[in-house]
Amino acid sequence: MLSGNQIKYINSLKLGKFRNIHQAFIAESPKLVNDLLDSTFIVRMIFATKQWLEINNEDPRLNKIDLFEISEKELKKISLLKTPNQVLAVTGIPVYKFNINILQKNLILVLDDIRDPGNMGTIIRTANWFGIRHIVCSRESVDVYNPKVIQSTMGSIARVRIYYKDLAVFLQEVPDEIKVYGTVLHGRNIYKEKLAKHGIIIIGNESRGISKELLPYITGHLSIPSWESKAESLNASVAAAIVISEFRRI
Repeated sequence: MLSGNQIKYINSLKLGKFRNIHQAFIAESPKLVNDLLDSTFIVRMIFATKQWLEINNEDPRLNKIDLFEISEKELKKISLLKTPNQVLAVTGIPVYKFNINILQKNLILVLDDIRDPGNMGTIIRTANWFGIRHIVCSRESVDVYNPKVIQSTMGSIARVRIYYKDLAVFLQEVPDEIKVYGTVLHGRNIYKEKLAKHGIIIIGNESRGISKELLPYITGHLSIPSWESKAESLNASVAAAIVISEFRRI
């Protein structure tokens, strides 16, 4: 049975304050937990139904993890899902250090004040699809270990490294030869541009776009043309997907 302290601990991880204190987050569903087990993340505890444990009882990846068999009723007490799905894992938050040399051989995303958990999760998932392994976020962006973000990544959080930085300071340190792209109102049509294989793509806030203090660092000004004059804007995650896909065009 789940103890009161376990329930209190797991539910506390739904809040950023306690994720920071315990340096841990929660992830739910067989696929997501499997992806974390296959990654460099350290899964500390798993709370699962008898069904899940029976299917995975010979998995060597579980040897050093604290396992707790719980009922579906107990799973509902700690789950954030409308329909809890067999398993919940408590996983350590990794500490990544960004090496500036990463910029020499990689296409990376810079996310400027992305606030919506769904957008953040979808952007991480899209980045993973297109082989982008590094994302730098502003300190004001939503916490990627927020349970809603984790679930919406559909496991891609296990394959993309996320860093939080003061973006102005970060961009100041970018070598001159590295192209910095951003979508702006009067940028050049992205479908007609020759794009670099490596560099930085800045994705702006859902409503305000890219912050004014970051605009001077952009060396490649892009825009996504609209075919409907009355359309106000694109969703941030949709815009990110369009831009990234153009960089991966062969």
